Amino acid sequence: MTLLRTLSKLCVGGSRCVTLRNGALRAFSPSSPVSVYGSPCVVLMYSSLPQSTDLCIQYRYGGPVLSVPLPSREEECRFYLRPMLMSVGDLLDHIRAEDPGVITAALLNGDGQRLSTTTSMDTVLNKDFQLIINDTTYKIHSPGRESHEHVTSLSDVKSVVHLLHSALNLPQHHMTTQTQLLHRMDCLKQELVPMEKVRAQMALEAESRASMLGWAGLAYLSLQGGFLAYLTWYVFAWDIMEPITYFISYSTSMIFYAYYILSKQDLVYPDVRDRQILHIFHQKAETQRFNIHRYNKLKQQLAEVESDLKRLRSPIQLQIPVDQIQS
Repeated sequence: MTLLRTLSKLCVGGSRCVTLRNGALRAFSPSSPVSVYGSPCVVLMYSSLPQSTDLCIQYRYGGPVLSVPLPSREEECRFYLRPMLMSVGDLLDHIRAEDPGVITAALLNGDGQRLSTTTSMDTVLNKDFQLIINDTTYKIHSPGRESHEHVTSLSDVKSVVHLLHSALNLPQHHMTTQTQLLHRMDCLKQELVPMEKVRAQMALEAESRASMLGWAGLAYLSLQGGFLAYLTWYVFAWDIMEPITYFISYSTSMIFYAYYILSKQDLVYPDVRDRQILHIFHQKAETQRFNIHRYNKLKQQLAEVESDLKRLRSPIQLQIPVDQIQS
């Protein structure tokens, strides 16, 4: 008796009837009339086993539509599914919101296994599945991906959306990006103007000092040659000066080799001059508190902005026709 419920019609005076219903139940054959408080009554026996109904998903306006009978309203309600944007939990929430009489709702796969609420509807619609609402089980047949109206894949949708966005917003996006880059370039140039003046002054001083050191080296070698010649012809004989000049030449070779050991570079005069200029420049930058790292960073950012502007203004990015490019 625990598996049976009763639907009783109480008739009072043959004209007034009160209907009592306890859930959606399956009817058995009616039993014999009984009396309730002295009035005749017909008792109907119902089973609490869940009903099984077949439903089918249809495609309307390019999207899948699920028509589900609601228990309280006793009518079908259409739910428009968004396979790639909805999950199982979203569909169940929509069903509960549409009919407060829905106490339990769940989705099962074809094997009867419960699906997680985070499962995407795009995965569920690939095969047939089951929908349980209260005590009713609906077997839902899904056309899967065989329908020509079904979206084939998420990548196709992304590609179409990207093409539409590019066609509609690309010119405006170019103008906005160009305005931002021009403003960024103006800010960088304004910040670099005072630093460029200081850098140019220090570079000029470093180059002058390196040139002076070069002339000083030439003067030293000239004096050294003249002094050795004076000692050779006027003071000592060549037999005495020959070992001295040998050791002087050997010491010069040692100095050149020491330069290679310290700098890891060959002693080439243009490279030596550039290295001396750079060394003097850094010394002056420390003296005048010139931030070299900040200057290099700003120059790099300015080069990147100019490169972005050049790419943005290219004919390919602006989608200029071929005849305009050639002209």
